[in-house]
Amino acid sequence: MLKAIILFLLAGLAEIGGGYLVWLWLREGRPLWYGAAGAVILVVYGIIPTFQSFPSFGRVYAAYGGIFIILAILWGWGIDGKIPDLYDWIGGFICLAGVAVILWAPR
Repeated sequence: MLKAIILFLLAGLAEIGGGYLVWLWLREGRPLWYGAAGAVILVVYGIIPTFQSFPSFGRVYAAYGGIFIILAILWGWGIDGKIPDLYDWIGGFICLAGVAVILWAPR
């Protein structure tokens, strides 16, 4: 389970970080290398989930979506300085509950 969590966190940080670099390049006029670095990181993001041990692509990506939401809230707080409100946290925890159901419900 620890491996799965680490891979979800790495994938989330790669997607958000890569997307953020592309955002800075296109929206805030940063140098081209920001966009290039962001593109490379986004390719790495696409590779990381393949190391998950779960057999279903759809379930891995569905569960990853919930993790992504929490990481995006934390990124906004830590990098953009946007303090999450109560509803951000409630929504995030609902998503984490969904992740648990998707991945670990008895089948």
